[in-house]
Amino acid sequence: MLLTLDLNDPRPLHEQVAAAVRRAIGAGDIAPGDRLPPARDLADALGVNANTVLRSLRDLRDEGLLEFRRGRGVSVLRRPDGREALRARVRDLLDEAAGFGLTADDVVALVRELVGDGIEDGIEDLGGEPREDPREDLGKDLGKDASKETA
Repeated sequence: MLLTLDLNDPRPLHEQVAAAVRRAIGAGDIAPGDRLPPARDLADALGVNANTVLRSLRDLRDEGLLEFRRGRGVSVLRRPDGREALRARVRDLLDEAAGFGLTADDVVALVRELVGDGIEDGIEDLGGEPREDPREDLGKDLGKDASKETA
């Protein structure tokens, strides 16, 4: 399991560690039933304090992704919900974009540009179903109907 942290990320380290573990689980690098390395080993590999890793693991336990068993360590219970995992990645993307001076509207415009370039053609390959209008959910969380807007 290869986890990395971005030293330029403004988020607290425990949130970064939790996001890295969540991504590894979501990507299938760590499967349900797998045991995680001890917190001390993870901390050494990431260059952070063991208490930081433990706080991250407790957060993931509270989300229902991990299970702590005395004498058996920490194991993965389930994969994160796909929508919630994407929400976390979009939040990370927006944070990174802000570091480059871009707004959420700039990021939405970039996504629309990619959709216009045919990114939706790969949706079937990922096991999803293509939409009539791939922009229909684009503004849902922003309270907009993005399919009525023009790029």
